[in-house]
Amino acid sequence: MAKEGFRANLSLRKNNIELLFKINEIIEGYTKQGYRLTLRQLYYQLVSKGIIPNKVSEYAKLSTLLVKGRMAGYVDWDAIEDRLRRTRLPYWVTGIPDAIEDTINQYRLDRMEGQKNYIEVWCEKDALSNVLYRVTREYHIPLMVNRGYSSCTAMHDAYKRFVRCRERQEIPYILYLGDHDPSGLDMLRDIQDRLKEFGIFNLHLIHIAITKEQIEKYNPPPNPAKITDPRAKWYIREYGNTSWEVDALNPEILHELLISNIERLIDKEKYLAVIEREEKDKELLREFMRQYGQY
Repeated sequence: MAKEGFRANLSLRKNNIELLFKINEIIEGYTKQGYRLTLRQLYYQLVSKGIIPNKVSEYAKLSTLLVKGRMAGYVDWDAIEDRLRRTRLPYWVTGIPDAIEDTINQYRLDRMEGQKNYIEVWCEKDALSNVLYRVTREYHIPLMVNRGYSSCTAMHDAYKRFVRCRERQEIPYILYLGDHDPSGLDMLRDIQDRLKEFGIFNLHLIHIAITKEQIEKYNPPPNPAKITDPRAKWYIREYGNTSWEVDALNPEILHELLISNIERLIDKEKYLAVIEREEKDKELLREFMRQYGQY
């Protein structure tokens, strides 16, 4: 945890200080599970717990309060994730032992080797990429973050992956996560139609979140934004004038949904056999490192 204050005598009212303590309780709970929340995910957690009302103005107030809370040293600087602004630094090591240790830690075989199904996970929002990557990296499954409707370049890259999948006689699947709103649901049509243009017709596209059934089961806060999407007419006719963001589902729920859908499509014994081979290979690398230390 990294709480460090840089501004003294901030005009924080008693109710705001109390809210910051509640925010810390939520943050600390997710930090223990290895999650970092985005501002929007934190907002939905506060709304779902009845701590703040579900209004656009409350979202703006929360953003301002978090700035003050962190600058005053109340809130952990590392707790809130900024997915867009990142510093880039080339990889480096302190020496050969360090490089070997990194190799051991990162060593992976293709954990989907020998599987009859080829699986990719596609998500509408970059804000969820770290939550989803915790799962996809374990199964060695590609994670595609579209940030809305995907680009022509990204679709062509996907086409090339699915062609290779077809050459290996694997069955292609996309597990899709997106908002339950006019654009989020229309993206399901868009993905299929655009890949068909490239000649991919045998694709299985599965909408795993956020679905109407999940909305009824988990009762996530509705999207506070008014539906102004040009595709809204059919959506309102089908679902009414309320929409939901996939961010509104708790990270652990998304985690469980993704694992269950992946494991439904894979041969678990083959997957575990690859992991066993990985561990044996890592032990060989460790033995090499021990021998290296003798020189």
